[in-house]
Amino acid sequence: MGGHISTELRINDRIRVPEVRLVGPNGETVGIVPTDQALKLATEADLDLVEVAPMARPPVCKLMDYGKFKYENAQKAREARRNQTNVIIKEMKLRPKIDQHDYETKKGHVVRFLKAGDKVKITIMFRGREQHRPELGFRLLQRLAEDVEDLGFVESNPKQDGRNMVMVLGPHKKKAEAKAEVKAAKVSAAEARAAEQAEERAERTATQPSGQKKAKRANEALDPDIDL
Repeated sequence: MGGHISTELRINDRIRVPEVRLVGPNGETVGIVPTDQALKLATEADLDLVEVAPMARPPVCKLMDYGKFKYENAQKAREARRNQTNVIIKEMKLRPKIDQHDYETKKGHVVRFLKAGDKVKITIMFRGREQHRPELGFRLLQRLAEDVEDLGFVESNPKQDGRNMVMVLGPHKKKAEAKAEVKAAKVSAAEARAAEQAEERAERTATQPSGQKKAKRANEALDPDIDL
């Protein structure tokens, strides 16, 4: 069994080849130099000698701050993971003879999903004799698609799947954009609440009775030696 293959770059004394093709810290080409000379240049510049292309002949090495290089790469990877969007498909099930109230409720859920940047799979469930009336489900799916066309589009046209009819709606906005809008809306709402609270405090302060303050000033004006 083979050992663990390291993905770490070889640096400094771990570079055992006799010579390397050296690249300077600013990307300039130095040329092919003995490895010990490249290590000396790295030490003098207070940098590391890093093997960036081990399969080249001779291997390509660069003078750099390896600790800073690893930190910046880790930051980029973390940012990439943060911005990565996971495709989530929500599902909403309807009956072909759904009443208006239930339809509005279901449509409200679809609207919420699309606003959040999620795809929505709409399933029309047929029972009994309804299976012989597929046009009912088709018209219902068309109606729903038209009602939410400002938020999403038909990504997969209605098609029969056994006893069901299925359609997929895709959001106009990407997941990351939807999240950013939700976050901005929350910040805006928090700022508005804070402004309202500050205004209410200011109004309470302005309308606070001043009788106690006046009484205090009147008492302060009296001669302390007068026997009350």
